[in-house]
Amino acid sequence: MSDFNEIKNDSKTRMEKTIESLKGEFGGLRAGRAHVSLLDGIMVEAYGSMTPLSQVGTVSTPDARTLSVSVWDRSLAKAVEKAIMESDLGLNPSSDGQLIRIPIPPLSEERRKELVKVAGKYSEASKVAIRNIRRDALDGVKALKKDGQISEDDEKRYENEIQKLTDESIKKIEDLLAQKEKDILQV
Repeated sequence: MSDFNEIKNDSKTRMEKTIESLKGEFGGLRAGRAHVSLLDGIMVEAYGSMTPLSQVGTVSTPDARTLSVSVWDRSLAKAVEKAIMESDLGLNPSSDGQLIRIPIPPLSEERRKELVKVAGKYSEASKVAIRNIRRDALDGVKALKKDGQISEDDEKRYENEIQKLTDESIKKIEDLLAQKEKDILQV
């Protein structure tokens, strides 16, 4: 890296990507609420081949505890219902013609605690990634000092700026984790 601004901007970008990645991982953790992505992996026997559920009907969430699938072709309603029942999601759909309602059962206390642990592991891995980015940045600052491009005072000031960036990122991760834990434990 040729100068401190380059090092700082690179570090900031990498830390933001780490936080975005964590948000994505948290999004995949089921918090006991209905979410249309819950049915993404379900394949339906339609017109002689296996078809994704999203291509035979519209999935929506009428409320926080219910999913509904509005099937475009009424003759496929039974096949959709069967595919949802046979999935490993433990859901029990009920059909009334073209509309299939799927109540989302509440998570057990034990399962909630497991999900909180998983969320904790995700956030810890993100914190480690942030600290590795900090280490890379500090190595870059030391290299600038060694090459005689910056003074000792600049080195200290830059190290403090990198530490401030690191602290902000770790605080964001902790806030995201606290919010996710609250979502998971909410009954």
